[in-house]
Amino acid sequence: MSEPMPRFRPVLDRFAPYQPGKPPTVTTGKAYKLSSNESPFGPLPSVLKVIGEVAAEANRYPDPSAVELTDAIAQRFGVPAAHIAVGCGSVGLVQQLLEAVVDPGAEVLYAWRSFEAYPYLSDLAGATSVRVPLSDYRHDLAAMAEAITASTRLIFVCTPNNPTGTVTHAGELTSFLDLVPDDCLVVLDEAYVQYVRDPDVPDGIEVYRDRPNVAVLRTFSKAYGLAGLRVGFLIGHEPVAAAARKTLLTFAVNSIAQAAAVASLAAEDELFDRVEKVVAERDRVRHELVRMGWSVPPTEANFVWLPLGADTADFAQACDRAGVSIRPYAGEGARISVAEQAANDLVLEVAAAYPRRH
Repeated sequence: MSEPMPRFRPVLDRFAPYQPGKPPTVTTGKAYKLSSNESPFGPLPSVLKVIGEVAAEANRYPDPSAVELTDAIAQRFGVPAAHIAVGCGSVGLVQQLLEAVVDPGAEVLYAWRSFEAYPYLSDLAGATSVRVPLSDYRHDLAAMAEAITASTRLIFVCTPNNPTGTVTHAGELTSFLDLVPDDCLVVLDEAYVQYVRDPDVPDGIEVYRDRPNVAVLRTFSKAYGLAGLRVGFLIGHEPVAAAARKTLLTFAVNSIAQAAAVASLAAEDELFDRVEKVVAERDRVRHELVRMGWSVPPTEANFVWLPLGADTADFAQACDRAGVSIRPYAGEGARISVAEQAANDLVLEVAAAYPRRH
């Protein structure tokens, strides 16, 4: 007779939790992790100094309202402080919004494939996911508009899209937003916005200003190089931001993360010199892959997408043997983060030697 067990929600049996990008498995020589879209650069010296100072007060709870960080974001982007909510990375804000918006029977709409957290966080919130297939690796906003129903409460538009790197342009986004009901929240997930160089990509913070049902997510994890500290923010009209603040787990954004984010905003000029180096490497990597004959969608993020199909796992293993880990999506393709030149060159060497079968 089996021992009695506590009862858990049936939803836990229907999905796998988020799987982070794995490090390379080689045990000799230099190895590189290109599986998590991290910045190849550590925090700036001025930011590290602040981190050290604040770490000495780790016996104290953080400011639960993140007042200093909120004010710094408000000043940087020219928005009211009441329009800002912070979270444990932008993914934390995804969860906060789902908790604030979703009732039983509610639908959450997003493109697929897109950010991996959308499905499982929607499931945990009790929402019904409506996934609209990408078209040519891009959001099909016309199809997404057609998929809206009276039950749709939340729509995610990830631009640049993770994992394909493709973007949504101004005209198509405007046309889409004009079709969304006023009581449905549209979230522009802009985790990689600092890497965008396409002039036809709208700034979500400008888009939100005249649309009360639009909010923008951004993060300090990528371009700012603070992935390990977990801090992101939302900009939306006051009712949206207030709802996200209500569902934030108390003290979820720690003191070091808050202080480092403030210091990073103050050092943006220096930080963005680093971003330009990543953008240059991104363009070089894509150019070289295309020159070799690979199909690589245009990307505005800090990664490239290789649509490898059935070869995905095998290609990932070839990279692993060379000392670099990438992010495979079984049967679809691989997302390859852009890192330092030596790491990128390893990927290009593997791609040049790989016997393509599709």
